[in-house]
Amino acid sequence: MDLHFGDSKPTDDERAAIDALLGPPESSWEGADREGTRAEDLRWARGGRAARDRRDLLLPGLHAVNDRVGWISEGALDYLCRRLTVPPAEAYGVATFYSLFAVRPRPATVLHVCTDLACAAAGAPALCAGIESRLAPGSGVLVERGPCLGLCERAPAALAIRAGDPVRTAVCAPAGVETAVRAATSPGAAPEEPPAALAVPQAGSPDLVLLRRVGVVDPASLDDYRAHGGYTALRRAFGLGPAGVIREVTDSGLVGRGGAAFPTGRKWQATAGRPEHPHYVVCNADESEPGTFKDRVLMEGDPYALIESMTIAGYATGAHRGYLYLRGEYPRALARLDHAIRQCRARGLLGDDVLGQGYAFDIELRRGAGAYICGEETALFNSIEGRRGEPRSKPPFPVEKGLFGRPTVENNVETLVNVLPILTLGAPAYAAIGTGRSTGPKLFCVSGAVARPGVYELPFGATLGELLEAAGVREGLRAVLLGGAAGGFVRPDETDIPLTFEGTREAGTTLGSGVVMAFDDTVPLPRLLLRIAAFFRDESCGQCVPCRVGTVRQEEALHRIVERTGADAAGDIALLREVGRAMRDASICGLGQTAWNAVESAIDRLGAYA
Repeated sequence: MDLHFGDSKPTDDERAAIDALLGPPESSWEGADREGTRAEDLRWARGGRAARDRRDLLLPGLHAVNDRVGWISEGALDYLCRRLTVPPAEAYGVATFYSLFAVRPRPATVLHVCTDLACAAAGAPALCAGIESRLAPGSGVLVERGPCLGLCERAPAALAIRAGDPVRTAVCAPAGVETAVRAATSPGAAPEEPPAALAVPQAGSPDLVLLRRVGVVDPASLDDYRAHGGYTALRRAFGLGPAGVIREVTDSGLVGRGGAAFPTGRKWQATAGRPEHPHYVVCNADESEPGTFKDRVLMEGDPYALIESMTIAGYATGAHRGYLYLRGEYPRALARLDHAIRQCRARGLLGDDVLGQGYAFDIELRRGAGAYICGEETALFNSIEGRRGEPRSKPPFPVEKGLFGRPTVENNVETLVNVLPILTLGAPAYAAIGTGRSTGPKLFCVSGAVARPGVYELPFGATLGELLEAAGVREGLRAVLLGGAAGGFVRPDETDIPLTFEGTREAGTTLGSGVVMAFDDTVPLPRLLLRIAAFFRDESCGQCVPCRVGTVRQEEALHRIVERTGADAAGDIALLREVGRAMRDASICGLGQTAWNAVESAIDRLGAYA
C-alpha cells in the first residue's frame, strides 16, 4: 500500500456502507463524483480540520465495509481515507492490525472456531478437522482457527459471520461438526443461543449481588429492570453529589476487577480533579483473556446495569460522554447494549437532561475487531481514536491524558457494576462483604474439567476448593489455571488458597480477571503451554522488542522441549527463564510482562518437562 491515494475505486456496496456511516460526501475532495462539482471544489480543499476531527470514525468505517462486503478492498480504503483525510498507509496499518478484518478477497462467510485453552481441552482439534473436511475451499465458507471466543462455559465454540446488509452472525456452542456447518451455511437456521442465565449456575439465588438480575429480568425491558431496583443507585448518586459518590466508592474499598486491582475511588478522584475538559468515561468491555466470559454474561443478561453504572461514573468524574468499547466477537451483547442505549435515550436516562437533574451524559458504543492487546487501557484509547491498538508509555497516566488527550476514567464491566450495590447498600455494608483488604463480591469464570461450568459469584475470601466444589470438579484433577493465560497454574493440593488479591499473591500466583480453569489428566500439559505461547506470540502488538522477540523465542523453546524431555531440555528451560525475565522487566505493557507467568508456574509448580 502506497502512502498516496491509488486509482482504485470503491464498489457501490462499499461506497454505500461508508456513506451510511458518514453521510454523503460534500465535495470531490471527499470522494464525490466530479460531475456537477462546483469550480471552487477544484481550487481548494474545504473542511479538512473538521474531517480530521472525525478520525475516530476510522474503526467504525472499517467495520461498515467489512460487515457489508466481507473484506476491505484498496478502493474502499481509499474512499474511507478521503472522507476522513487519513493517509492510506496509516489506515492500512490499522486495518491489518485486527484479526476480524481482511484486506484481501475472501468468502462472505467466515467461521471462527476457537482453539484456545478450554476449547482445546474439549476437543477443538478434532472439531476443526471435521469442519474443514466438510467446508473445503470452494464451499463459500472460510474456516479460521482462532483465539478464545469468550464462550468457555460451552466449549468447544464457533462463531459464524456472514457479510451483507445486514451482517448476520450465529454462535454455535457447544459446537459439533454438523451444528457448526449448519451455522456457517445457514446462519438464520442455526440454533438459538441459550439464555444468559444458563451461564450462571447460581441464577435466582437470593444471596447474589452482582448477578441477582441475570435470568430474573428481561434484559430487553427497561421497565423490568427498574421494577427490580434499576436506577435506584443513580437517584442516590444525584442526592449525594459527585464528591459524595466518590467518597462512597473510596470508602467501600472497591478495586479494579480486571486484574490490576487499582483503587477505583482514587482513579475517579484523580480524574474529577483535573482542570482540563472535557473528561471521558471509558468502559473496557474487550475481555479477551482466554477463559474469561463474566463481562459477556453481565452485558447479555443485565445490560441496563452497565449503562446506569457508566452514568454514575460520568456524573462523579465530571464527564458528559462515555465510550463503551465492546469485544467484536460478542454479537448478542452488541445487540442487547445497542437496544438498551436507545431505550435509555428515549426515556430520558441518557441525553441532555438525565432524570431531569440537569446533567447531560450519553454513551457511544464502539466495537473492537479482534485484538487482545486492546484490553490494555491506552491501547484501547488508540483504537477508539482510529489508530493501531498499541499501548502508550506512562506517564502521563489516563487520568491526566487519556482518550483524545483528556482526563479519562477507564474501568471494566465488573468494576462498574459493583458501583450499584455500593450506592444502594452503602459503603460500610458493601465493605463488610469479603475481607478487610479485598472487599465486596467477586465473579469467577469457571471452565474445564467441572460438571457445572459458568460464572460464579462469591465473596472475597472463599477458597479455591470451595469454588471447585460448587462447580463439581471432576476426578483426576491435574492442575488449575488461575487468571487465564496471563495467570499461573496451581497444583490440586493447593486448593486451600483464599481467593483474594492478597491471598493469591502470598501463594505465589494471581487472581487476575477471575479465570479458574480446571484440567484433568486427559489434557497434555506441554501442548497446553504451547497454545499459551502461541497466543502471546499472535497477540503481541510488536511495538517493543522484549515482547515482540521474546514471545517468539518462548514458543520456539517450548517446541524444542516438547520434542525432547529430560536433560536435553535443561538448556531451553534456562533460556526460557532468561527470556521471561527480560519480557517481565522491559516490556511496555502487561502483555509482555505476563507472557511468561503460566509457563514459569507450570515448570516450577507442576514439574512440567521434568
